[in-house]
Amino acid sequence: MLRSRLPDLAHQEIWAYLIVHHAISALTAKASAAADLDPDRISFTRALRLIRRTATGTADIPPSGLG
Repeated sequence: MLRSRLPDLAHQEIWAYLIVHHAISALTAKASAAADLDPDRISFTRALRLIRRTATGTADIPPSGLG
């Protein structure tokens, strides 16, 4: 659901979501290459939750990592 009421702001919000999705995908691809894993084995949802916790300063990386 978009929060924006005006068409221009909705357009900007959609682009922001696309950019964030691309950034998370790039980070998981880089992490999978560093760990010698298949990128499909890393959960996008778990990566998103980890990034959210890290961005808010409450990161708690589980022992199993992102896999």
